[in-house]
Amino acid sequence: MKAIICDKPGSLSIRDLAEPQLRSGEVMLQIQQVGICGTDLHAYAGNQPFFSYPRILGHELSAKVIEIHKEAKTDLIAGDLVVVIPYIHCGQCFACRNGKTNCCKTLSVYGVHQDGGMREFFSYPPELLLKAPGLSAPEMAIVEPLCIGTHAVERAGIHPSDWVVVSGCGPIGVGILWAAKAKSNNLIALDIDQHRLEFCKNNLGIKHTLTVDEELLPKLQEITGGDMAQIVFDATGIKGPMEKSINYLSSGGQYVLVGLNRGDLTFNHPSMHARELSILCSRNATRLDFDRVIHRMQNQEFNSKAYISHSEPYDQIPHRMDDWKDPKNQVMKVVTDWTS
Repeated sequence: MKAIICDKPGSLSIRDLAEPQLRSGEVMLQIQQVGICGTDLHAYAGNQPFFSYPRILGHELSAKVIEIHKEAKTDLIAGDLVVVIPYIHCGQCFACRNGKTNCCKTLSVYGVHQDGGMREFFSYPPELLLKAPGLSAPEMAIVEPLCIGTHAVERAGIHPSDWVVVSGCGPIGVGILWAAKAKSNNLIALDIDQHRLEFCKNNLGIKHTLTVDEELLPKLQEITGGDMAQIVFDATGIKGPMEKSINYLSSGGQYVLVGLNRGDLTFNHPSMHARELSILCSRNATRLDFDRVIHRMQNQEFNSKAYISHSEPYDQIPHRMDDWKDPKNQVMKVVTDWTS
């Protein structure tokens, strides 16, 4: 079977590998579509935390069931199209026992901590597979990144009157804005890329879109009536913006870190303390988040065609990663086709 392996930073290759064996209690899947995530781009660039090489990338996945082990406990049948939940958890640790499977003590993310879905076939636990009637295979492949935003928004507990700032309007930031818009209309999108801000305005109906510059604080004060934001989400994962965005909060505000940075972050404690701020981290998503996103997509509440800006055959992955990272190419979400 064909597989794409990231051998080391800056190096991707298509390899012929032996077809996998169907494991006890699992189902055999044939990959259909693979979304290219910031995690994949960071792994390719060599700056992804929790990562080792060589690695088969890919965790935004849709697949087809082709075989079911006799001991598998599932109602899936051969031919079913499924969304793959890429977070393999133990089910036994404190986090799992309390419903936080997204931060399991021994969490293994498919395509990050272990080889992922950029291969034609793989055996997988059926309890991490979801049918999504009415969604196409490319739409199924973008469920996972949208779940990241939904989980962060559910974690924040937005009220209808809250002012919400989202810093970073790439694929994850768009997912946060989409989920937040179901909770409040008082949304502000921040980015350095005007194209991404136009996307948020035109496809999500975000009224306030601001380019990050030196005059940002006065603009935020004006929009919020001087109060600043009650909730700020970071979706950049970049040290400078992450440290700066805490200044956009009102007293009693919440700062939700969705983007992941490899290093240390520094905040001024007196300023935080005076405003009694809360800092939250949001990692991955739960089964409930997947159910929410699939339901909303089935109700046609998300413009998948606009979000998927690039659709490519899988064999272009080793050749196009540098292009997809380049802002001038105006990439929002790349989905690669493994069916041809």
